[in-house]
Amino acid sequence: MSVVNGLHCATLPHREAWTGSNKYNLPTIIYEEPNKLKEKENKMAKASARHILVNSEEKCLEIKKMIEEGAEFAAMAQTYSSCPSGGQGGDLGMFGPGQMVKEFDNVVFNEEVGKVHGPVKTQFGYHLLEVTNRTD
Repeated sequence: MSVVNGLHCATLPHREAWTGSNKYNLPTIIYEEPNKLKEKENKMAKASARHILVNSEEKCLEIKKMIEEGAEFAAMAQTYSSCPSGGQGGDLGMFGPGQMVKEFDNVVFNEEVGKVHGPVKTQFGYHLLEVTNRTD
């Protein structure tokens, strides 16, 4: 094991690894020290959101209208969402980019915090999304 520019390098002759190679033309894998990876994770964008999942765009729009007229998002999620998170008011907790489906990520990491967005169509159905917090 050697250290190059703060990175630990290991040569693995028995299987393919990273795309780099060394003077013996053996595959080389490079990884960062665990505490440096943790620092990078902490600097990545994160968000928390809640959602309501239904099977039609029409139902999604109907629920969105009720929310705009004063209905509580959490109560609507408990009543109408087909996702298990509905029991917690649609709360999905904290997550980073790439942990949810692409259509979901596009809204959560680009649209206004505190506003109800949707309908957003995914492979699971139609969602109303509310970004409750985001760090960039």
